Parts: sequence; C-alpha cells; structure tokens
Amino acid sequence: MTRTTEAGEKTHLAAPARRTTTAASRTGPSHRSPGQPLRRATPWLFLVAPLALLITFTYVPVANMIYYSFTDWDGISPDRHFTGSDNYVQIFTRPELFRVFFVSLYYLAASGLQIAVALYFATVLSFNLRFRNLFKGLLFFPYLINGVAIGFVFLYFFQDGGTLDSVLSWMGAETDHAWLGDPTSANTSLAGVSVWRFTGLNFVLFLGAIQSIPGELYEAAQLDGATRWQQFRHIIAPSIKPILSLSIILAVSGSLAVFEIPYIMTGGATGTSTFVIQTVKLAFQFNKTGLASAAAVVLLLIILLITWVQRRLVPDDKVDLV
Repeated sequence: MTRTTEAGEKTHLAAPARRTTTAASRTGPSHRSPGQPLRRATPWLFLVAPLALLITFTYVPVANMIYYSFTDWDGISPDRHFTGSDNYVQIFTRPELFRVFFVSLYYLAASGLQIAVALYFATVLSFNLRFRNLFKGLLFFPYLINGVAIGFVFLYFFQDGGTLDSVLSWMGAETDHAWLGDPTSANTSLAGVSVWRFTGLNFVLFLGAIQSIPGELYEAAQLDGATRWQQFRHIIAPSIKPILSLSIILAVSGSLAVFEIPYIMTGGATGTSTFVIQTVKLAFQFNKTGLASAAAVVLLLIILLITWVQRRLVPDDKVDLV
C-alpha cells in the first residue's frame, strides 16, 4: 500500500495484519455456551422415569426370582436356605414337573392354525370386498373380551348338555361325549378357544402390514396378469416377513405361557395343567416358592432360546439408509 505526500514522494505503508480468528478459538472452552451441558443431559433426563420403572418392575423382580430359585424359600418365612441347583435338578428329573410341557404342543399346533387363519382373512379383506369392515370387526371382537369372561362362556359351551351338545343334537349327532372329561378332548377344546380368542390379534397385525404395501405394486402385478395367489406369493408374503416372524415368536412364547383359559375352565384338572398353572400351584398352593422360581427361570430361558434360534434361522432384513 502506498501514500503520496505533499512533496510528491511515495511512501510505503505496512498493511495491517488480518485478524484470523478461527471457529475453534471462538468456540473454545472459555467461550462455551453455558446451556450446552444441559442440552446434552436433556435426553437422559427424559429417560430417567422409564428406566426407573423398567428396572424397578422388570429387572429387580427377575433378579429376585433367580435368587429365590437357588433357595428353599416357602414364600412366607423370612428364612431362606441356599440349596444350590437342587430345584433345577428336580424340574428336569421329576417327570410330573416336566411333563406339562407336552400340553403346550396342543397350543403350539393351535397357534399355527391361528396364524394361517389370520393371514388368510387379512389377505382377503385387504382387497375390495363387500362388508369387509363388518368382517374386520367380527374377527377382532373376541380379542377385546376379557379372558376370564371367555373362560366362563366356553365352560358352559363345553359342559354336558351345554351349547355344543344342544347344537349337535339338533344336527342329529351323538351328544354323550364329555368334552372336558379326558386329556385329549379337553386340551383340544381349550386350544380351540385360544384360536377363537387370539386370531383377531394376528389378523390386525397382518392387515396393517398388508395395507402398508404400496398400491403401485398391485397395479403393476395386475397389468402383468398376476393372479391373487401370485400377488400373495411375490408381493404380500415378502413384504410382511418381519410381522410374520414376530407373530411366530409370540405364538411360541404364548403356547408355553398359557394360563387364564385352562385355569378358569378346568383349573388344570384332567391333564390340562400348563407349565404356568403348575408354577402358580407350586408357589401358592404347596408353598414351594424356590422351586416355582426355578420353574419360571427355566421357562424364561426356553423362550429366550427359541427366540434366538428363530432370529438365527430367519434374520431381519438389513436396511441401507446411505
């Protein structure tokens, strides 16, 4: 930079140094906003309440249950004697304790039928059909009824001379069969009640997944001449795979943890006792809380193992968001 003086001489002036203040120097420790730590802590503050509830009502009871499973506690006495793995040995060596798992096979088969029926109706009612909203309500309505009420209703339905016998007599069929009198027919009848009640839940899950499929896929399939079966096989089935996987997990875990319907209708008599009914009786009828806790831990581990195997066999599809 030059400047001309009155004498006509040019003098050189040094250019002033530019201020090169960087963003790092402006936002250094001395210039940090006082509210920044609070903003970072805000998400954790919102998580305090749900985490406290989760730990208090889930993880702490599970930890106590695991602790009780290694004792001979009766549920009343303050004394608890450590017995090691004796409770677990009894569960796997006493046939009367482990035999109840075979009752779950009836409910597992019923769960497969339940998923198939729910998937069929969800697929059919996802297309244009007259009175489809009425059919949706009829299918979902049983799931809204209380389980205790369902148990009492079907208790009168299956009793001798009840509703089922009356309907069969009108059709000219024999009605001298005790539906809840032997293990096979009793477990089959109870599993049928479970199908009637829980089909609506799977129906709603499948219907929501099917309706989320873009309509352009159906239009393109119709232009290519695809039939309803081909649309189901190549469009619907691959699209609802995650929901179908979830339904299978719920069906397996639910078949192992059946309680209210057999407990209300038979109380576990005539060979209908499930693993949960047996666990409740061990804890509250025979005062063997330690053994019941071990049975609950075994059931939890079985459900976790089945879930892990199912996830390994049918992994979730990875979505690339980049």
